Amino acid sequence: MEFLRREGVIPAEAISARRLTQAEHYAQAYEQYLRDARALARATIINYTPFIHDFLKRHFGDGQVILSRLCADDVVKFVQHQVPHLHLKRAKLMTTALRSFLHYLRYRGDITLDLAAAVPVVANWTMTSIPRAIAADQVRQLLISIDQSTAVGRRDYAILLLLARLGLRSGEVASLTLDDIDWNVGRLRVHGKSGQRNDLPLPAEVGKAIARYLRRGRPSSASRRVFLRAKAPIRGFIGASGVGSIVRHSLKRAGIQAPTTGAHQFRHGLATEMLAHGASLGEIGDLLGHRHPQTTKIYAKVDLKALRTLALRWPGGVQ
Repeated sequence: MEFLRREGVIPAEAISARRLTQAEHYAQAYEQYLRDARALARATIINYTPFIHDFLKRHFGDGQVILSRLCADDVVKFVQHQVPHLHLKRAKLMTTALRSFLHYLRYRGDITLDLAAAVPVVANWTMTSIPRAIAADQVRQLLISIDQSTAVGRRDYAILLLLARLGLRSGEVASLTLDDIDWNVGRLRVHGKSGQRNDLPLPAEVGKAIARYLRRGRPSSASRRVFLRAKAPIRGFIGASGVGSIVRHSLKRAGIQAPTTGAHQFRHGLATEMLAHGASLGEIGDLLGHRHPQTTKIYAKVDLKALRTLALRWPGGVQ
């Protein structure tokens, strides 16, 4: 429709501009501050801003926003109201965004009190759960189920191999470019979190799958992304959700009851397999691109063979 309007085939659509509420205005100003002054990542800004809009709307509605009237009790009540409806990690993200916004207001001079100190702490213990890993036989079953006679099948097969054999994050797969593959030495450059780069060996199986897709499946495009959408507009995936959707639909089509429907279970599955075959936590962390050893320690929970050596004998000799 936009194309037809640009070409003058149909008249331009008359859209009456909606006037922003004051809450929306302040939320947009904060968004601009995060982008221009703080230079935060786009994903961070997208996560922070809705919380701030909800906070302002809850206290001021669609009317006038008088920030100087905010008090510690307003902050605490907002958090108490929101937390029961959020996942723990999401709740923690909300309190981080709220502290950031209240620091911003004090920096601007809109408030004089340090209301950021009044934001309650949401308990979110680290590594409380066991990694939910897809089993190796489920990975094999999933890969066999992919129809590689089609262009989409060749693309999906290569994506699933990258997840299963190298443990890439879905966002890392989506952002992979043609320039990241060094075919001469068989290496892959991965762009991880916070701009971190990690060079990984490209297994022959994975390399062949990618090459097969590039030669006999990838649509013609000026995009440098390796994996492209199969439907118009032909371009790379906007974010990690595109890869997650491929995983979800592939599991459903194959009838596999995996621990989750997401892509991260392949990272957990690879780490678990490596641990079972004698790899150290350090080696696993290097492959997965972990910046801190603490992140990899969660996989010690699934090393049952090593954990059995720590178990005390049951009184009475019962095994």
